[in-house]
Amino acid sequence: MSTLSNPEAEALVTSTDPHHPANHIGELCRNFYSHGWVTGTGGGASIRHGDHIYLAPSGVQKELLRPTDMFVMDYKTKEYLRKPPVLKPSACTPLFMAAYTERNAGCCIHTHSQWAVLVTLLCEQAGSDVFEIERLEQIKGIPAGPTKQGNLGYFDKLRIPIIENTAHEEDLKDSLEQAIKTWPDTGSVLVRRHGIYVWGKDVAQAKTQCESLDYIFQLAVEMHKLGLKWTQ
Repeated sequence: MSTLSNPEAEALVTSTDPHHPANHIGELCRNFYSHGWVTGTGGGASIRHGDHIYLAPSGVQKELLRPTDMFVMDYKTKEYLRKPPVLKPSACTPLFMAAYTERNAGCCIHTHSQWAVLVTLLCEQAGSDVFEIERLEQIKGIPAGPTKQGNLGYFDKLRIPIIENTAHEEDLKDSLEQAIKTWPDTGSVLVRRHGIYVWGKDVAQAKTQCESLDYIFQLAVEMHKLGLKWTQ
């Protein structure tokens, strides 16, 4: 479906509202770029808006995204309603869809944060496929999950599953789905030597969680340097 031949498709990404998904994804990615989360063309974001899924494209510098670069998918049929003529769908799409399908998410973010990658390496060194940390104030910024409601508390232990990386991003789908099912309260999954997928009920929750986690990961790396333990 070309953006040059279908006015209905163009209407999906045309809005003056800064919080419309076609505009909001670009703004989010520019913000993430400033954090070093989406360097090069890596990483991305997706927003569910009613029955429409908005997706950033593959292979585009995220700080330069425009509304007309967005792909739009029908959530029910999984068919594209809008496909920019010279761009490719994000390789993250199957992973984003897993969060929408399994968790009824409203937004999903994927970053290549250096701190996320480093904590997966430290866990690998320790022979663990779970990142665990406790007694940090910022843990309060992490949702407790659908079975518990609310956010984690200061005395709660944050636990995030780690899945192994693959040669192609879309091949992570099965292991990410399995992690979601095995960890029903997790709102994120780390990918070893790669980055993290984070989702929330809406953009605000996903973004807040992503920022809180990155702070925690950086702190965890610095704690490790000092010989401080993550858990009691």
